[in-house]
Amino acid sequence: MPPRDPRFPPETGHDRRAIAAGSVAALVLTAAILAGSRSLDNFDVALLGYALGTIFLAFGVTYRTVIWAGSPAARRYLVRGWKALLAKPGKSVPVSEVPRTLISTLLLQRFIAQRSIPRWLAHQGLFWGVVTATMITFPLTFGWIHFRAVAGSESGYWIYVMGMRTAKIDALGIVGWLAFHGLNFSAVLVIGGGAWFLHRRWRERANNLTQLGRDLMPLIALMAISFTGLALTVSSVLMGGFGYRPMALVHMCTVVLTLIWIPFGKFFHTVQRPAMIGVHLHKQGTLGSDGALMCRSCGAPLEGAVFVSDLQETMGELGLNYAGWVNTCPSCKRIARGAQYREQVKAGF
Repeated sequence: MPPRDPRFPPETGHDRRAIAAGSVAALVLTAAILAGSRSLDNFDVALLGYALGTIFLAFGVTYRTVIWAGSPAARRYLVRGWKALLAKPGKSVPVSEVPRTLISTLLLQRFIAQRSIPRWLAHQGLFWGVVTATMITFPLTFGWIHFRAVAGSESGYWIYVMGMRTAKIDALGIVGWLAFHGLNFSAVLVIGGGAWFLHRRWRERANNLTQLGRDLMPLIALMAISFTGLALTVSSVLMGGFGYRPMALVHMCTVVLTLIWIPFGKFFHTVQRPAMIGVHLHKQGTLGSDGALMCRSCGAPLEGAVFVSDLQETMGELGLNYAGWVNTCPSCKRIARGAQYREQVKAGF
């Protein structure tokens, strides 16, 4: 029997914890659906497939997160990140650093704009299209929000939240029109961003070794959801409902299959990315409190001393034998790699 990979705890116990955590998450979401829909009184049975897919999503995301957090690297930086987030403001991280990081890194993703403005615009389209669609569909699917026609009005609707009547909107007014067409706007954003990335991946397929499951399928799934969703609007508004039922079934199947796939595909980075906010704050905090470690080759500032120490310890736990390179800056690493390539490879030709 081959030795166990030191990066992960024993599979049986770890999987049991992940399954238990995922089951709890699924049960909590189910209870929230029952409570928010007033024991399913406000639940639309036509949306049952979406609700079941989302419950599985809750299980899968929690399961995968527990598995991911069980590795030494993720566990250490998650703990450090939460400590940085929950630390007293101003103690190690400036008070303004938390909101600035959330807005710049998570919402605006300015680190992508530094690479390419078109890439940033496409990423923003995908990001905000998915976020707005999620914020609209999940409460509707769970029965937390629903609409009822105002008696004696042709276009007036009451908005009910958690079974309580809150506000009245006119479906033909600006607010009502935007509310009822919010998913269409989200679909357009997703299609625009997804089309740009598909074009780039196809054009550069010879250089970046594009993989169908890892690189193309997430984009194809999001665009399929968007196109089939827009088709429902076209059918109901422009075609008198022609083909609405089969297209609704296709749309539901596309959404449910994507929800099931999210925790176990590239989509999981939507969970990992927010978790990295705490890591960024931890790095900034160690720089402010303990200073920066200098590159062993050129002497340039590298990272916080505590952060580098944590990284060296993690690499030791993973059985990686080049922890000494942790205190070498990226420029010096590239120079050393180029020198070795010239000496070991080019010298032979």
